[in-house]
Amino acid sequence: MKSICRAIAALSAAGLAMQAGAQEGPSVTISGFGTAALTSTDTNDAEFIRPNQAAGVKKDWRTGVDSNFGVQATMKVNDMISLTAQGLVRKDGIDHYRAQAAWAFAKFKVNDELSVRVGRMGAPIYMISDFRNVGYANTMLRPPAEVYRQVSLDNFDGIDLLYQHSFGDTTLSVQLGTGRAESEQPAQTVEFRKMLLLHAVVENGPFTLRFGRAQADFSVVDNPTLSGLVTTLRNVGLTSVANMIPLNDVRGTFTSVGGTLDWKNIVLQAEYAQRRTDTLIVHDTNSWYAMAGYRIGKFLPYYYHGSIKQKSPRSVAGLPSTGPLAPLSAGVNSAAKAALQTSDAIGVRWDFYKSMALKAQVDHIKPKDGAGAFIKPTPNFKGSVNVYAVALDFVF
Repeated sequence: MKSICRAIAALSAAGLAMQAGAQEGPSVTISGFGTAALTSTDTNDAEFIRPNQAAGVKKDWRTGVDSNFGVQATMKVNDMISLTAQGLVRKDGIDHYRAQAAWAFAKFKVNDELSVRVGRMGAPIYMISDFRNVGYANTMLRPPAEVYRQVSLDNFDGIDLLYQHSFGDTTLSVQLGTGRAESEQPAQTVEFRKMLLLHAVVENGPFTLRFGRAQADFSVVDNPTLSGLVTTLRNVGLTSVANMIPLNDVRGTFTSVGGTLDWKNIVLQAEYAQRRTDTLIVHDTNSWYAMAGYRIGKFLPYYYHGSIKQKSPRSVAGLPSTGPLAPLSAGVNSAAKAALQTSDAIGVRWDFYKSMALKAQVDHIKPKDGAGAFIKPTPNFKGSVNVYAVALDFVF
């Protein structure tokens, strides 16, 4: 976890000087992070995106896919109470840069081991959830899409408990949260209610092991295509099929395990996840990735492989394949298919200056039985795609 430690130290550096001069009263720490990136692919038949983006990149180089900028302010009111806010600028569900309130919470320190936070916090869905948008804190240029697009949620509004205890050389950290959230996506919004989030991390020397479990009732709203599909199914008498596509108050779970090793010059990272839901159009999936890197001075070349498999049916048996209902059947079976693909990526990170790193990465992505995670495919889109990116990560 050396990269994350470097990021935490650098993010705090700007505020230390301000705190040093404060004799009494609240102290304020202001820090930030960002990524300036260029991304392109070797095809014009589909667009490569990060999760939740409305538009991506083809052959022409673009800045919007992998670039972002964030500023964070923390006010320490006293030894027990602090206030934190983080703003993030990036492209997502609308094809232009816009600012978002990523974090806004109050933290109450009960004792040296237990704290309570209330407000908007990072959702601990993945192993690198809190630092997913801080490129400098991560070895790879971007998190592998095979795992990190399964739950497209960055934060939640509610309350959580943070507990940390050391057992000799081993440290246990536990986060337990509950609340609600909304994820604005292209053509729809997903509302999460009755969320229960568990994030447990065990650290010992160069080893880190993590377990996460998230469950919620979610609703897909503002999607006229899906709503129309369900209504049409009921109108033509296919009620049993319509009942397989509930859009409101659907139970979903996401369970993941992962680990890292940062020992001498060796860097390893892996994560495995399972998504399960009670609706046909948010698919049951198993996904994973594994990354290996080796430091050579200030350079860190790395390789990773990612994969995703669907565990729920990719079609509905018994639907008419001919006649006037054939297009409706095709729509149902299309909605039942998860975006399947595998990725192989090679990259290099160069820590050329304090709090700055330059990265270059090439992904070889192979969609399976469809367009994978690519959007706006043409009828000619098929085969594998190479994605190229260079990025300057920084913290201040």
